[in-house]
Amino acid sequence: MTAMHTCDPSLSVQLIHITHRYPAVTALEDVSFGVEPGTLFGILGPNGSGKTTLFRILSTLLHPSSGTACVAGHPTTRNPQAVRQHLGVIFQQPALDMDLTISENLYFHGALYGLHGNELLTRVNHVMELFSLTPRASSRVGTLSGGLQRRVDLARGLLHHPNILLLDEPTTGLDPLARREFWDALAMLRKRTGMTMLVATHLMEEAEACDRIAILHKGKLVAVGIPEELKAQLGEETLWIETPDPQALAQKLQTLYELDIRIVGKRLQISHPEAHRLLGQLYEKFGDDILSATIRRPTLEDVFMVLTGMEQELAPITEES
Repeated sequence: MTAMHTCDPSLSVQLIHITHRYPAVTALEDVSFGVEPGTLFGILGPNGSGKTTLFRILSTLLHPSSGTACVAGHPTTRNPQAVRQHLGVIFQQPALDMDLTISENLYFHGALYGLHGNELLTRVNHVMELFSLTPRASSRVGTLSGGLQRRVDLARGLLHHPNILLLDEPTTGLDPLARREFWDALAMLRKRTGMTMLVATHLMEEAEACDRIAILHKGKLVAVGIPEELKAQLGEETLWIETPDPQALAQKLQTLYELDIRIVGKRLQISHPEAHRLLGQLYEKFGDDILSATIRRPTLEDVFMVLTGMEQELAPITEES
């Protein structure tokens, strides 16, 4: 029998020593953090890091192997119906019938939540107005652009007036313009409602927009905090050196300098208050060992690579993506 921990009712979402094992893999291992009300909270990690499993647990679709997940003070396994009343969920793919119109989809999903009559009509009209969908109410969803489908899906998730919204890779498959439009819709929603939002993503730009983030890697929580504070842990500027033998070069540098050196794949990451001056000295003494070097302000990608020791697995947003 798994021990049940006590939920903190002051937190919108709380994970207490969550572990989940599938037959062949451990998807989450001893993950704990809390989300304050009104926070835009990002779950950042590459595919396979455990983000979707975490959201399935929070949305009551999956019981964790051990630990306690809480939503609005309710344990997800003990009181799932109360949890669902607080949650709106936006999945990786729109949960819409492509053959129905916008309004038909919304009426259908509202009915699944037990809404009917004037209350259902009022709520459908409200969410369509909120996301500027009213002029397209009679359009079949399958004829809409990906960005517009996402707005309909967001409207669907809000019909039952949740105060916590889970968004699992919500911009998957959208072009850069549609991504921006979707995030603009979220910003407008937050401003109007103060809703708590959890966004699972592998995109740097989306994580940067969050108030706080948790970084997952192979099911483990490797960091949690404000993006700027996490980046500041690496210093004002960081020096990245690509070298054929990072272990050997790191040992050479340690014999001459007192440096904070981390090995990440085939590169060394060095934090130093005078990175430009240091780079000149390193080229002078070890130029033959250096394939390339870059000095830049730390990014969330750097934080991920330093904490996990892995090369880039997280995707920046580019105009071509």
